[in-house]
Amino acid sequence: MYDWANSVYNLVISSSIFPIFYEAQTRMVYAEKNRLNADNVDPNLVTVDFFGMHVSPSVLYSLTLSFSFVLVTFLSPLLSGIADYTGSKKKFLRFFCYMGSISAMSLYFFDANRIELGLISVLLASIGYWNSLVFYNAFLPEIAEPKDQDKVSARGFIMGYLGSMLLLLICLGIIMGIDKSYTRISFLLVGLWWIGFSQYTYRVLPNNVYNKTPEPGYIWRGFRELKVVFQEFRKTNRLKKYLRSFFFFNTGVQTVMLMATVFAAKAIEWPGESGKSGLIIAVLLIQLLGAIGAKIMSSLAVKLDNIKALMISVGIWIVICCCAFFIHKPTEFYFLAASVGLVMGGVQAVARSTYSKYLPETTDHASYFSFYDATEKIGIVFGTAFFALTEYLFEDIRYSIFSVGAFFVMGFIFLFFVPKEENSNLHLEKH
Repeated sequence: MYDWANSVYNLVISSSIFPIFYEAQTRMVYAEKNRLNADNVDPNLVTVDFFGMHVSPSVLYSLTLSFSFVLVTFLSPLLSGIADYTGSKKKFLRFFCYMGSISAMSLYFFDANRIELGLISVLLASIGYWNSLVFYNAFLPEIAEPKDQDKVSARGFIMGYLGSMLLLLICLGIIMGIDKSYTRISFLLVGLWWIGFSQYTYRVLPNNVYNKTPEPGYIWRGFRELKVVFQEFRKTNRLKKYLRSFFFFNTGVQTVMLMATVFAAKAIEWPGESGKSGLIIAVLLIQLLGAIGAKIMSSLAVKLDNIKALMISVGIWIVICCCAFFIHKPTEFYFLAASVGLVMGGVQAVARSTYSKYLPETTDHASYFSFYDATEKIGIVFGTAFFALTEYLFEDIRYSIFSVGAFFVMGFIFLFFVPKEENSNLHLEKH
């Protein structure tokens, strides 16, 4: 249910309505300042005034997300140590959920003329969403046996895809059925949906399952707990090698999720005003097929094994990146979006359950998942930064596909080096 609740941020804010809204707002402001017709402005020429600098809106948006991931990377390991030591994962989950949802609602007041303030909301919403996930993911090994974790992880992603698609359809009904000026209402609905449905999660999830009783000075003890877990983590072999591969292929996945709409808006030759509706259709297609793909890939993981299933998925991603560079027409983009949907849900679901199944016997699940989360966020920093840098250097967002494809290739190669079993002589200290 938390996937159902929070995935609306990832779809409506990160992937569909807000990026389109953001692009339209910045283009309109640029046209007004230069006395141009906004409908005839080349999106590749649009810049915004950011603290006196003229910057491409897509580059600025990408770098804002990159900065949020830097902050998350530092915060999540430190806070997870405290959460493990005190048994308070649910409290941290709730705090970042509320922080992210309130920040998402504040986008209702976004104004491209004061873009610096608007990007603060983007920054805080991203921090809230991604930091909440490290504590949410850490519940997986506490509520499911290893044999069920592929299925449970996939079910979460399926719920997320379906729930977010439902809210997107509601938002589109308001925007297209009433008035385009009601677009901002979507951001309020995201926050309310996220907070509302997460209440079921807080009521049902177990709290402090290991009955930990923190002593005074638990903050510093939590930091020491993280240090001990990190020392244990360094002794692992399979987990470390898997995380190395995960860094690369997940960087590609997350960069596509965050930047696909921005890429499509600038690189695809949309006829007239149909571009916006075309992007939404593509996003809905990805959501629907993402739910199907999560189910298919989790079944493959059970029949083959997790690494083989991931290799199949990442291999398809590489082909998708090669095709993406050459597409120009909307029909070509729809075909590519369908392919992305089938592998996006699957690779995310199996990647999460694989990490959970590879964990040593421990009670410090939040600390271990903070390494997973930090690896993901560092990767996203590199992915979005390289995406922006490539566009900046080549002055064409199409060339950014090369940076994404390179991450998938590296992830595919490193999957070959993940051993089937952990070292038999590995003895980890239990906490």
